[in-house]
Amino acid sequence: MFENLPQLIVLFVVIIDPMASFAVFAVATDPMKEGERRRTALLAITVAAVLCFLVLVLGERLLSLFNTDMDNFRVAGGIILLIFGVQMSLGMSLVHVEEKEGSSTAAIASLIATPLMTGPATISTIIIAEHDYGMGCTGLAIVIVLAFSAGLLLLSAKISKKIGKTPIQVMSTIMGLITLAWGVMFIRDGLGF
Repeated sequence: MFENLPQLIVLFVVIIDPMASFAVFAVATDPMKEGERRRTALLAITVAAVLCFLVLVLGERLLSLFNTDMDNFRVAGGIILLIFGVQMSLGMSLVHVEEKEGSSTAAIASLIATPLMTGPATISTIIIAEHDYGMGCTGLAIVIVLAFSAGLLLLSAKISKKIGKTPIQVMSTIMGLITLAWGVMFIRDGLGF
């Protein structure tokens, strides 16, 4: 049942992209005090987790509600992954964060939670992975990746001081290429090639 867990963990690391969330979070929370930064990180992870698990539990029923099927959703999800992968590979900003004094904890947390962590690509991937690999394996992969993401966000101030911006940009480019490959695979599977 869990033989595909490593593959799903890699997939969700690529799709949820903890490094992109970390980079945005580090910039957006830079002026905050440690306690406020911690609250913001925990709120972002909580919102992302709730969204992920709602999609995990209700996923295919949502497809029925909107009168579509898994193959159509695979192709649509693959297209989203292609766009997402191109943006990441070319270093395009997925979101625009303005550094403003008094940015609220809730606003930054919601930005990190969605669209960064649980945007359309993540939602598509959860529905497809649950269908292909089951709820248990998919859920465990999501928990592991969100726990890793939480660690990065909670340690963002210390990590960003030590590594700088260049390694984050390199990792985002590599993750973008992997995302492109997954997008192609989803489209091919949806079209039956």
